[in-house]
Amino acid sequence: MIVTELVSYEDALAAYDPVMGLEVHVELGTKTKMFCGCSTALGAEANAQTCPTCLGLPGSLPVVNATGVESAIKIGLALNCEIAEWCRFARKNYFYPDMPKNFQTSQYDEPIAFNGYLDVELDGGEVFRVEIERAHMEEDTGKSTHVGGATGRIHGASHSLLDYNRAGIPLIEIVTKPIVGAGERAPEVAKAYVAELRELIKALGVSEARMEMGQMRCDVNLSLRPQGADKFGTRSETKNVNSLRSVERAARFEIQRQAAVLSGGGTVIQETRHFHEDDGSTTPGRVKEEAEDYRYFPEPDLVPVAPSREWVEKLRAELPELPRVRRNRLREEWGISAHEMRSVLNAGAIDLITATIDAGADAASARKWWMGELARRANEDGVELAALPITPAQVARVCALVAEGSLNDKLARQVIEGVLAGEGDPDAVVAARGLKVVSDEGALGAAVDEAIAGNAAIADKIRGGKVAAAGALVGAVMKATRGQADAARVRELILEKLGVQG
Repeated sequence: MIVTELVSYEDALAAYDPVMGLEVHVELGTKTKMFCGCSTALGAEANAQTCPTCLGLPGSLPVVNATGVESAIKIGLALNCEIAEWCRFARKNYFYPDMPKNFQTSQYDEPIAFNGYLDVELDGGEVFRVEIERAHMEEDTGKSTHVGGATGRIHGASHSLLDYNRAGIPLIEIVTKPIVGAGERAPEVAKAYVAELRELIKALGVSEARMEMGQMRCDVNLSLRPQGADKFGTRSETKNVNSLRSVERAARFEIQRQAAVLSGGGTVIQETRHFHEDDGSTTPGRVKEEAEDYRYFPEPDLVPVAPSREWVEKLRAELPELPRVRRNRLREEWGISAHEMRSVLNAGAIDLITATIDAGADAASARKWWMGELARRANEDGVELAALPITPAQVARVCALVAEGSLNDKLARQVIEGVLAGEGDPDAVVAARGLKVVSDEGALGAAVDEAIAGNAAIADKIRGGKVAAAGALVGAVMKATRGQADAARVRELILEKLGVQG
């Protein structure tokens, strides 16, 4: 067990200024790989989706995936980047078991997109601009499974299994310029940036960007420099962080760890590090290579990529409404605050609420149910909101039943419970469970008469002017009707029968 010394976050920030660099790999949703025609579909038998090209066999020749290039340009444009008029691929040479060719086809000094930025909104409404160094095309590696060890890593394993189905899947690597000036909010900036980037990628339709499935992963580079200094410190690179929360935790841990090393007179080692989800710590990986160690050289088997200006401008004109612009528009349409919209975003509810409104619900009701009862259920079940077995159209129907008076909120919650339990659509649940509001005036009047007769002392208080006591009689009627009465109408009937003005 590795014991890592930390200083408090406050003490670390008092002495040092964090500098970050974030490298995000996005797995594109193309049907075939970046340089061959092999399928990218998930779930195939190991090594079933391979060919001589993605296995790097002698005599095989790569061909560039046009959709991959188009996706790269779209991402670059959405990140406010310049798009290269001419660029080419390079070979990045290193030996690793999951690299069947012993080199990765990537881009080095000539990326397809460069010099951009992405504005991200932090809690409290502050907007922080993250500058983009480059976005370049490359291919993914295979997958290693280490067997026999306690940790699932290569150290201590008895043997390893290699699956090359993923080798050659198109990737876009998005690299920021050094992120300075974030101070104590650096971990929050890192999380907000990756969150905004994920929303942007999804909006473009180039990837599902599901971090839990490895479709989007972040390498967190972090260094510290003494407060007031200009020279950057030595950085660590925490590899393949695969959730928003973990990005924030990894940055925070490295700030505290590196501050402890420096404050104790030690030296930070430039290395890769592994992030541990269980306790939020990082541990050493390998000493980090510099660019020259990879012996980059131009890929001789691929022609340069030279997108025409007409094509680039056509793609620019076809970009969808980008997430931040859309959120601001929806926030105004829904009449909510920036803080409330941030909560909706964090819950992953924007598309669900929008679809519910499109299905006929009003904005307030749609947001109420998704952010209230359904968010609670998702939290209890430990799943994403979108994974709940209920559709926006079904939520919209619940909203309609409440609006027309057929359900009250209590009954609506029971209807939602039934839909989630697989009992059918809202109307089927209402019919099967007998959940409609009791609206028959005769039945309500009889229930009110019984409540008054059974609670004479409370009725006398109400007649004497203590109208607030009517709540007890309303409760009695609601109990008698199993919560299926309209509470407001019940109160009106009680006061009418007792001859009291409400």
